[in-house]
Amino acid sequence: MIEAIAYLIVGLVLLVYAADKFVLGAAATATYLGVSSMVVGLIVIGFGTSAPEMVVSAIAAMKGSPGLALGNAVGSNITNIALVLGAGIVVSPLLICSNTVKREMPILLAVTLFVLLLMWDGVLSRMDGILLIASMFTMTLWMAWLGLRQSKSKDVLETEFEAEMPVDVSKKAAWLWLLFGIIMLPVASMLMVHGAATIAKMMGMSDVIIGLTIVALGTSLPELSATIACMRKGEHDLALGNIVGSNMFNLLGVLGISATIKSFKLPEDFLSTDYLVMVDLTLALLIFSLIFVAKNKPIPRLVGYLFLACYCTYNMWLYLRA
Repeated sequence: MIEAIAYLIVGLVLLVYAADKFVLGAAATATYLGVSSMVVGLIVIGFGTSAPEMVVSAIAAMKGSPGLALGNAVGSNITNIALVLGAGIVVSPLLICSNTVKREMPILLAVTLFVLLLMWDGVLSRMDGILLIASMFTMTLWMAWLGLRQSKSKDVLETEFEAEMPVDVSKKAAWLWLLFGIIMLPVASMLMVHGAATIAKMMGMSDVIIGLTIVALGTSLPELSATIACMRKGEHDLALGNIVGSNMFNLLGVLGISATIKSFKLPEDFLSTDYLVMVDLTLALLIFSLIFVAKNKPIPRLVGYLFLACYCTYNMWLYLRA
């Protein structure tokens, strides 16, 4: 057990560090290649913050633990809204100004319901996985087009992206950090998956539960640190945009890659419990946003505390269920 915990902890720490350097290297490299800051922010950083979930889930699927991949994707989305965004709103009330973010939020709900429709038969097949990956590429192309179009009108989100673009990273360092992230993400993921799967077997817990809790929290740590930093700087649209983009990549990319590698059945009550929690949180975020955007007011700290309470309650319920 001690050895498995060590694998898990080392894997988590290395994963967070590798993900951070991967995003840094990817963003700096894209900037040197002349890509607009809006496209870098919407795609490169959005994809990069979901890289831990994607690599962990792909390795879990290849190692015969698809439940870990499933729990990781859904658990990360729950964690991103309830814990990460909840903590961010507690730090500073969330004021949404960007038209891009306002447009993406209903799309996140639509993606969530689309994945639910594919899962309705209780199986996520290879064909479903291919469809999800195709949808992810379609969404990526749409976001690139949107980013180029919004660059002309100077959306407030682009200003926040520009403020966060790495400017003190040389071209050589950018490539080295990108290469480091590409190499170390799989290594860290293999360590974490091995530790998590071993702990699950020794404790008699399902892979899904481990994925929903420990693994989901670990892979969401980059989003947590980035969101709190953005909220402290007053970059509210960037903080929310990262969460929304990451959640879309998680559903389409993480689940798509996992299912394409290996079809798997869903746990019997997964859709009516864990996935329903994710849908409810996504819907609640959209409703709160619509209410306060219409009033031109920030989402208050009370909503942040409510999200945090939901996260704690959900994890307590998972513990009792396990």
